[in-house]
This record gives sequence, structure tokens and C-alpha cells, in this order.
Amino acid sequence: MNLRSSVILPIASLVLIAFTACAPNASYIVLITATPSGPEPGTGGGQPDIPAQLPTLNPTTAPTPTFIPTPNPTRTAIIDPNEDQIHVVQFGDTLSTIAEAYGVSVDALIQANNLADANVLAVGQTLVIPLSVQTIGPDFKIIPDSELVYGPALQDFSVEEFLEGRNSFLSTYTEELNGHLWTGPQIVERVALEQSLNPRLLLALLEYESRWISQPMVSEDAMLYPMNYTERPTQVYGLYRQLDWAGKMLQLGYYGWRLRGLSAALLSDGMRVGLNPTINAGTAGVQMLLAQTRTLDEWLAATHHTGFFLTYVSLFGDPFQYAVDPLIPPDLTQPPLTLPWGEGETWYFTGGPHGGWGSASAWAALDFVPVEEVNGCEIPDDWVTAVADGVIARSEYGIVVLDLDGDGFEGTGWTIFYLHISSEERPVVAGQRVRAGDPIGHPSCEGGVSWSTHVHIARRYNGEWITADCSDCLATVTHPQFNLDGWLAYSFGREYDGSLIRGDEYREACTCRAPLNTITR
Repeated sequence: MNLRSSVILPIASLVLIAFTACAPNASYIVLITATPSGPEPGTGGGQPDIPAQLPTLNPTTAPTPTFIPTPNPTRTAIIDPNEDQIHVVQFGDTLSTIAEAYGVSVDALIQANNLADANVLAVGQTLVIPLSVQTIGPDFKIIPDSELVYGPALQDFSVEEFLEGRNSFLSTYTEELNGHLWTGPQIVERVALEQSLNPRLLLALLEYESRWISQPMVSEDAMLYPMNYTERPTQVYGLYRQLDWAGKMLQLGYYGWRLRGLSAALLSDGMRVGLNPTINAGTAGVQMLLAQTRTLDEWLAATHHTGFFLTYVSLFGDPFQYAVDPLIPPDLTQPPLTLPWGEGETWYFTGGPHGGWGSASAWAALDFVPVEEVNGCEIPDDWVTAVADGVIARSEYGIVVLDLDGDGFEGTGWTIFYLHISSEERPVVAGQRVRAGDPIGHPSCEGGVSWSTHVHIARRYNGEWITADCSDCLATVTHPQFNLDGWLAYSFGREYDGSLIRGDEYREACTCRAPLNTITR
């Protein structure tokens, strides 16, 4: 398994404090604004039957998707379920990245290898990967890759329109987030847009786990834990937090499989199952999520063609009819992009490659702060600027999305995702055309989670987060390197830890203002 490959960099890497967690920070009160009448509430758990009023599929054999993704040629070997595995530590490895790739816990690695210091690994060191897999998962492909991300096939899709005419609990649900009341459909759209996930997939998961689409009322447990995740009941409850957690698990499986060599998943009882090497990244994402709340038999049933797939088909038809192939062209190149501030200005490079939205996604983002020093989350006078010509696809609390293909839809082509953009004096609105260098807004702490003013900037293509430095990716992935005015991004194998290099010029990410991270445009 190619978990990490060696990267030679000009100077040794530094362990940096994360500048921002870039994850939503919601305080919530769950409110129900209507009490619809109807059948008895659902159970809120398990694997519910398909509601009678929805169209159903009753195959006598496993359905054949209309599109079969090509198996990843780097995954031709089946894990032997009767043997432990050995991993040789490479440059940039951490226990957490190794645990993620093999589907084990960090504690299990520490115990199996008698590690006195979990923060110290040596290149060339061998680690036993414990907990041999109980079985290899099914090879049934649940969805194409393009049905996991917020991609081209969603151009004419609306959650509100899909729910019209349905006596659905989701339609009547409301929730307070940060002092604002959100409807159920708005929350689904919000999570989909934040994490660049397909809202059809989120709706089908809600129906499968707790019947929020087909029933006018659900049980109290199903209302509080609609994704059946109860491991942290006082922290992860209500629709937004449950979907936010589910989205991170979908991303963990999708990007872990696609980029980082993920080969197994942990079930709810701690048992380890191998992911079949012939599945695709979209299926790996769904399998990873379904594993979090299930034992082996439950997981095998959920990933069978009569499990979650049947719920998806009942709502939207064959998911492979929406397939976009290839989602990422093998010859993809990045268009010219400028640094996101004005000519002649000096900013500081504070965060190397890290998650576009949360650590589970591709490490698509870089962080910068202006030269003007402010206290905490004060808003400076400096402007974040457009890195290229395009159309503002979205402008909302903390977020601006710049669409480079000009159609105004962020699920197609190249988009630039800006986070922590202040709403104060923001000069752009959705649908507005901008030129490279035009002001987008002031950096701030707004949106996600941040304890200090800065800007977080990331790239996506057809809805997929594009890794800033893919030199360590699997051989089949062709994400082009993040290039801003000739400054190329490099990762040191740990989130936020990396460099920018342009010719002989070298800058290293640091949560400081110093010569080593100063960049003048």
C-alpha cells in the first residue's frame, strides 16, 4: 500500500499548531414548528422498510448499474483476513494517518506496538497493524463518485422542490443555529454546500436511517439522532450536527479511498472489515458511514443491493443514471491563479495544505493573514481579492465561492472556495462577475471555526476538493498542484504543515509573522 511516499524538501518540516479547525460551530435548540398528524412514528433506528407510498424496486438478482466504474488498479490484492499487516513508516506518517488508512484506532496501534511515545515515529520503523479483518466487504457498487460530491448532475436539483407534495417530517422540521431558525430542507442544503456533498445522498440516508422523508412524524430518538449516531449524545444531536457528522464520515471514506490508500473500516463494535478493492470511492464513502453505527451483519445487510441502495432507488431511481465519468479528467490542469491579495501587498503564509472543510476531506486549503496585525478576530482594512476572472456562485456568512467557468453553478468546473470572509463591507453578491484582483471581502473569523483573523482558500473541480499537493496521492489520482502566481504548494504530511516554493524562493507555513512565511505579490 502506498500510504505516503517520500518528499524531499529544502528544510526540515515543523510541527505547527492548527490555525483554524475550519468546521462549523453551531449552538442549537431543536424546535418543531408543526405537529403533523399521520401514522405512528418510526423507530428512528435500524434498517427501515421502504415506505409503501414510494416507488419500490424488487429485483430478483442484484441490479446492474448503468455505469460500472473502473476498479482502481492499485488495489488488486485482497487483504488476508487471517493475518495482521505490517506498515513501514515513511516520511510524513503519523499514527492518525496510518490508523485512518488501515481502519484501526490509534490506541490499537499504540498497544500492538508497545509505543512509549505516540508522537515519535522513525522513518523505516515497522508497525504491526492489529485486529485482522473479520471479512472483506461486498463488491457491490452503491453509487458513482459523482453522486457523493456536489457535482454536475445537481444543476437542476432542489431539496425544496423534491419535497413538494410530500407529507414529510423533514419539511416541517426547524432548528436554531447561531441565533437563526433554519428549516429542514435548508439544513440539508447547508451541509451539502459546506462539505460539497450530494444532497440526494443526504436525503436518501435520512430516509434509510430514520424515515424523515416518508413519514410526517418520527420518534423522539429519530428526531434527535436522525443518522442513528449516539456515541456522543450530548454533543452530536439534531439534524444539522448529525448530518455534519455523517458528511465527515462520507468524506473520510471517499477521500481516504481515493487519495490516501484507505483499505478498511471499523464497525460500531470495534471489529475491522476490509473494503473490497474493486469498489469505487463513492461506494467507499457510503460504506464507511454505514460502518459507524453497525455490527458486521447489520453492515453487510446495509451495503447489499437490498439495503441502502434500495432506499436510494425508491427516491431517485438508479444512481448510476447520474454518473459523470470521469469526474476528474486525467489531464486536468489548473488555470492561472493570482495570490488572493493586492499587488505590492505583503501577507503571511500561516497554514499549509489542510482540509477544504474538515480534516476528513482532501487537503485542499491554504491559509494566509495580512500584514496588518489585529487582536484576535478583529477585521483589518486589507482586502481578500479574486484569484481569477469569474462569477460569484455563492456569498453567505463567512463564505464566498468564485466560479471560474462563468455559469454561476458551483458543481461544475473549477471553483475557488473562500472561508472566513467578513460580511461587513463585502462588495460581492451571488451572480456578480468579477475580474482577477477585484476585492472579495475582508479576512475575519467568520464561518467555520477560527480563533484568529485569516483567509482560508481552497480549490474544487466538479464538486471534488482538489488536494493542494498530491505528490503523496495514489498513482491513479491526477490532482494538479495548487499554484498561486507561480508559488507551488507542498505538504509535509501533516495538516497545516507545508511550504510554498517558487523557483529558488522558499516559504514555510507558520502561525507567526516572520521572514520564513512572508510573501509579497
